[in-house]
Amino acid sequence: MKKVLVTGSTGAIGEACARYFHDNGYFVYLHYRSQEAKAKELYKELSNSQIMQFDITKKDEVVSALAELELDVLVNNAGITKDNLFFWMTDEEWSDVIDTSVNGTFYVTKAVLKNMIANKKGSIINVASVSGLVGNAGQTNYSAAKGAMIAFTKALCAEVARYNIRVNAVAPGLIESEMTHSLDLKEMKKAIPLKRIGKPEDVAECVFFLGDKASYVTGETINISGGMVR
Repeated sequence: MKKVLVTGSTGAIGEACARYFHDNGYFVYLHYRSQEAKAKELYKELSNSQIMQFDITKKDEVVSALAELELDVLVNNAGITKDNLFFWMTDEEWSDVIDTSVNGTFYVTKAVLKNMIANKKGSIINVASVSGLVGNAGQTNYSAAKGAMIAFTKALCAEVARYNIRVNAVAPGLIESEMTHSLDLKEMKKAIPLKRIGKPEDVAECVFFLGDKASYVTGETINISGGMVR
């Protein structure tokens, strides 16, 4: 049975990815940092799964949890937002977002890559954002972090392709989640050619395609925004 690790499995996109891989025959490692109750609830629903708790920004925790793990697919999904206009953005708001998306992706990927190289196979998908492609006001930290993930994807793919390891990214636009509940979605839909907000499953479908199917695709970033960014 193929194995996948989805970081941030308790978030909307992470949960959708975990379910999609599970429903397509994968054993799923469900990662969480603080939402234990939600992780346990998901674990009960997915028969072929295991919970993993660690802070991806803490190198020692990541290495302890993942050093011996053998995976077919890694989904670097964990991320946070701490939006603020740049002038008022605090050092903590900047560093927390960068630590999670950039340093966390580095630590997790490095921890599992050794065994992928030894096995000469693997696929890594980094969940970035359209904010990393075009930038959003009030999100200099998030845009910088997601832009870094896209650049990381392009560089790493060139290093590990020789080992039959592919590295790609997805850049979701507006996706239904806890973070969009407070937004004026009616107005935002006007800027989306498909005239709807994306569902987490829309992202999961692309992530699965890149992880399991796209054997000749590496170094790419798939824009999942309904045409909002083009």
